[in-house]
Amino acid sequence: MSDTGRQSFTDKAGSALKPDSQKSTVEQAGDFVKGKSDSAASTFQPNSQKSTTQQAGDTLSGNKNDNQESLLDKTKNAMGFGGNRS
Repeated sequence: MSDTGRQSFTDKAGSALKPDSQKSTVEQAGDFVKGKSDSAASTFQPNSQKSTTQQAGDTLSGNKNDNQESLLDKTKNAMGFGGNRS
């Protein structure tokens, strides 16, 4: 369970698993806004105040804000679902 004021883990997973090519412009914009809002909330919430599950969720989703690609994004891109195609 995610902490209060944070994007739910099921919402994050659902968004990450659906290929960007199958999302509408509105859906992509919504994902972008939700992701940025959750990232900002992660930045302003000290790790000492996060639940264990929230800390794990932040690690998996890359919300450490150190400009590294998240594990979810790496998997998504490797499977061809992400916007970054190498």
